[in-house]
Amino acid sequence: MKIEQIYTGCLAEAAYYIESDGEAAIIDPLREVETYIKKAEKAGAKIKYIFETHFHADFVSGHVDLAEKSGARIIYGPTAKTEFDSHIAQDGEQFKIGHLTITALHTPGHTLESTTYLLTDESGKDHCIFSGDTLFIGDVGRPDLAQKGDLTMEDLAGMLYDSLNEKIKPLADDVIVYPAHGAGSACGKSMSKETFDSLGHQKQVNYALKAQTKEQFITEVTDGILPPPQYFAKNAAINKGEIESIDNVYQKGLNPLMPQAFEDTANQTGAILLDTRDPQVFAKGFIPNSINIGLNGQFAPWVGALITDLKQPILLVTDQDKEEETITRLTRVGYDSTIGYLEGGFERWTDSGKEIDTIESISAEAFELAAEENDITALDVRKPGEYESEHLEFTLSRPLDFINDWTNEIDPKSTYYIHCAGGYRSMIAASILKSRGIENVIDIAGGYGAIKNTGLKRTDFACPSKAMKV
Repeated sequence: MKIEQIYTGCLAEAAYYIESDGEAAIIDPLREVETYIKKAEKAGAKIKYIFETHFHADFVSGHVDLAEKSGARIIYGPTAKTEFDSHIAQDGEQFKIGHLTITALHTPGHTLESTTYLLTDESGKDHCIFSGDTLFIGDVGRPDLAQKGDLTMEDLAGMLYDSLNEKIKPLADDVIVYPAHGAGSACGKSMSKETFDSLGHQKQVNYALKAQTKEQFITEVTDGILPPPQYFAKNAAINKGEIESIDNVYQKGLNPLMPQAFEDTANQTGAILLDTRDPQVFAKGFIPNSINIGLNGQFAPWVGALITDLKQPILLVTDQDKEEETITRLTRVGYDSTIGYLEGGFERWTDSGKEIDTIESISAEAFELAAEENDITALDVRKPGEYESEHLEFTLSRPLDFINDWTNEIDPKSTYYIHCAGGYRSMIAASILKSRGIENVIDIAGGYGAIKNTGLKRTDFACPSKAMKV
């Protein structure tokens, strides 16, 4: 028996490779499926099943591509309806993988079709569960994504309580919990950095499993849920239908363009110019109207949160040999419309003599001096919970997640100092504002982590965020 967790940190997502006696199964595969195919080929195994725990909202799954390339059968839980060929399992239905048995346990609550897969080993002992977004380490899945008709978030939370108490908590304490996500995912509120645990330990420490009543559970699970990123509903819809092959996406996107052709294509198509270089490198020089979302961060979730049209043409500016990786990570969240990249990168653009733009980025010490000498406007673009736990007294809370909502409050003639926790999100915000005509934006390098080492006065308790001054 082989069970391998394939964890993708930038998405905080876990797929699983299971193998026994020449047969294999994949659970919750990502879009780039060659990884799974190569694993099976190397082991001399045939992929028999592709198990989906639910219709994912935070990424586009590779189930359709993988089924076409491997001949495996796609399995969903009860109530699922797909536009492609799949097997909809009954509650309690069993599937054989070599000497192993997988049992589908219908566990609605996060979504209506959510299903946990129980793996029983060669000796007939319950070994682990693949819990999808039903049960995380330290948390459970948010119950607000599948509201339909009269069905409320509280109704779904009640279903989730029943699922946990009737299907999962009765299992033995030594059963291993393998969830679909870890810390950093927007699919829950307070997930642990650990990516697996024993069920027994989770019964002791997971607030949702310790709830004494359904009413207590509903209150605790629904408290403090932020609105989901805008791309969640779109990704869930994509996952129910026919999904374009990633090979076709590569063919369209891996299109090298010299500077003039790149500029002409941008003008003709209205494409977003997406620069994925390091934020501080970007600040020193970039193509005018580019936005910066660095590849070395939570790239795909931020693209999904901020670029509202999945079909918007995208032109890339990347570090050398990072074009394919960038396209791969875009496809994971449903952005399949990359139409080319700048051949030779930004250096080729500057060598051609074309116009460039910059963003001023200053140290925390320079920011401290500016704040002491002037009446400045500073924007804290961290999440509301980060701001409420501790922030500078004079900063305004303007979360990057909602920049499309608050940009119209900005005065184009004013100067704005922008910081996040470490500098990644603040450069995203600064680049977006600059692309929208806000010229006077100043990034604070190192973010709040660096600011804490200055003498600027901080507030370390929750308080209402200030209104924007315009």
